[in-house]
Amino acid sequence: MITKYHGISPNGDLLLLQRLSKVLYGRSFLHVNSTREGGGVAEILQRMIPILQSLGIDARWEVINGDEQFYEITKKIHNALQGNKEIITKEMWEHHFEINKKNAPNIDLDADAVLIHDPQPGPLVEFKKRGTWIWRCHIDVSNPFKDVYKALGRYTSQYDAVIFSVARFAQALSIDKFIIPPSIDPLSEKNRELTKEEIAAAIEKSGIPSDRPIILQVSRFDKFKDPVGVIKAYRMVKKYNDCILVLAGSPATDDPEGAEVLNEVKEFASDDPDIYTLLLPAFSDLQINALQRAATVVLQKSLKEGFGLTVSEAMWKGKPVIGGAAGGIPLQIVHGVTGFLVHSIEGTAFRIRQFLNNPEMAKRMGERGREHVRQHFLITRQVRDYLSVWYILENKGKDSLDLGL
Repeated sequence: MITKYHGISPNGDLLLLQRLSKVLYGRSFLHVNSTREGGGVAEILQRMIPILQSLGIDARWEVINGDEQFYEITKKIHNALQGNKEIITKEMWEHHFEINKKNAPNIDLDADAVLIHDPQPGPLVEFKKRGTWIWRCHIDVSNPFKDVYKALGRYTSQYDAVIFSVARFAQALSIDKFIIPPSIDPLSEKNRELTKEEIAAAIEKSGIPSDRPIILQVSRFDKFKDPVGVIKAYRMVKKYNDCILVLAGSPATDDPEGAEVLNEVKEFASDDPDIYTLLLPAFSDLQINALQRAATVVLQKSLKEGFGLTVSEAMWKGKPVIGGAAGGIPLQIVHGVTGFLVHSIEGTAFRIRQFLNNPEMAKRMGERGREHVRQHFLITRQVRDYLSVWYILENKGKDSLDLGL
């Protein structure tokens, strides 16, 4: 399977993957998160597990199940880690633990390496059997609500290491820390090349006209993605440039606030027939791909963001992208080179108009953006990094690490 990436991914990544797979051949690698659909974590794992298996690694993906109260609690934890002042009571922490305790017997936790994604399954470390255990934090924890971050430390301190997406997320911890940004798969249904006919058919299916420039934001309906701010910026642009706005997203089973935010967006946009709010079913990858390829300008105006995979997705398609200067977005957008970073609604509107009025600049930045993604944010690089961290942790303390390079 890895041979399919030759000519797409950097050769150095593919070479190191081959070396690492020989060293780790036949070993078991377990990933655990809280949902199989919705959000970047599930999307990455859907593509990563088959790649790991094709390299001869016994890779598995398990999902914990929780009740409504559990997901309400973990959403509060998520928001607190992103800076909101949330009160998580003793009883709430106990329920968080009990759900994990109930899940533990139903998951085979016996593996050489275990990667636990985000806070939802964090307490599973209490039921560790053996192997190298790593906590993977996908959240923007650059300025967390300290009480909640400290409380979560009762679990994170038991891991062998923690992985963050961006260096400035790395809080002071007593365990090893690594920085591994997320990635996109260029061969997936969401990112593969599409014909003009495929794009046209998907756009027609969405009911979106193609006679004017399309401003697009693809993301979960989450207040930290600032969809209302996107609408405000669009309305400023609309005074001077005739265009339409598309806000598209899929529901995530572990996000109970999504429906509330979606309703707020629909209400705020209700008086404008040129605003299209699309709640897409899970796995609408072809439709999202087509939307991104049909768009004139792509936004990700996040106020807080763990990484924002939709930025790399759009850049891979050669689109000019405007992103909030938050979380992992500045890692992807080199301001003024591969796109623009913004700090306000007014700034967003200004940059949208700049792209609409200067298509040559938009094309130039789109081309640079695609190459930037190829070098830094393809899935082969992330698999390489995960296997490298596993190998390093297992060989910690040795005088040298030999991969035969």
